[in-house]
Amino acid sequence: MSGPRPGTGQPADRPRRSASSGPLPHGAIGVGWRREICGMIAALDGIGFCEVIAESLVPQHGSRYGGAAGALRAFAAPHRGRAAARKSGRHTDIAVPEELELLMAGGIAAVPHGISLSLGGAEAVDPARVTHLAECARALGSPVVSEHIAFVRADGVEAGHLLPVPRTREALDALARNISRTRAELEVPLAVENIAALFEWPDAEFSEAEFLQELVERTGVYLLIDIANLYANARNRSRDPLTELLRLPTERLAYCHVAGGHEVGGRYHDTHSHPVPAEVLALVTEFTADRPVPLMLERDGNYPPATELAAELNSLATASGRPPVTLRPALSAGMSGP
Repeated sequence: MSGPRPGTGQPADRPRRSASSGPLPHGAIGVGWRREICGMIAALDGIGFCEVIAESLVPQHGSRYGGAAGALRAFAAPHRGRAAARKSGRHTDIAVPEELELLMAGGIAAVPHGISLSLGGAEAVDPARVTHLAECARALGSPVVSEHIAFVRADGVEAGHLLPVPRTREALDALARNISRTRAELEVPLAVENIAALFEWPDAEFSEAEFLQELVERTGVYLLIDIANLYANARNRSRDPLTELLRLPTERLAYCHVAGGHEVGGRYHDTHSHPVPAEVLALVTEFTADRPVPLMLERDGNYPPATELAAELNSLATASGRPPVTLRPALSAGMSGP
């Protein structure tokens, strides 16, 4: 036992609890939507949702985000589809790529995934970035949006990377404030993701499980548990990944990320550009044994042929005991790569 959870007197190691009903369909298999592989994704049968980088969706009539404009344009796709008014019935100026529009028309839910809010920063979140995330959700008719438990800037300096939040009471207060500010502007739930980090801040007042539990209880936010990130952190810190995973709170679990990585110089890196290793799939099997949590494959580079992408999605389906993902022959014929 690691002692009581700070401020509660409750034990840190809790019995396993099943996830409550979340914003995405139970048992769904999803994939990260990227323009480079949009044709492959369109040929898949059996996926229930996709995730889109929010910063890759920009206003149709130019950026309105001041100093962030360059960063937003760097992520933006060159082709822009029409903006959409969906479940909320409210129009937005966000340009939705036509390929993504067609996928959603087939019943695939799309989740905007932010990378630039800096929820874990000491400074208040940028209102324009929050507005952008809210407009992305509105344009896509999304059931949920997601971001990271991390900070990416301080005092106006951009890190260009997701940085870990110190697990202290002060940092938790700042993170909770920024999450509350963000949720107040969203029309749908927010889920926040644990990140992979090559270092930990000293003088932690919480374990990761304690920190996340306290965050959920204080804010009501959903969690996006990245199983691959957790595996990387545990492996690099000589901890047992399964023990770390099963300690996490799951009563507000929206969905899970799964991705590949590789080892360099004795450190395991979660790259999103390698196949999912057997060790991570084993964690998926254990974690989903009594949790029909939605699972999503992240692939951000080194894209494989369509058949290999489908096989990797099927490895998630097999590990979690779910129906297979297949390629429609008429669409996948001759599709050997992105």
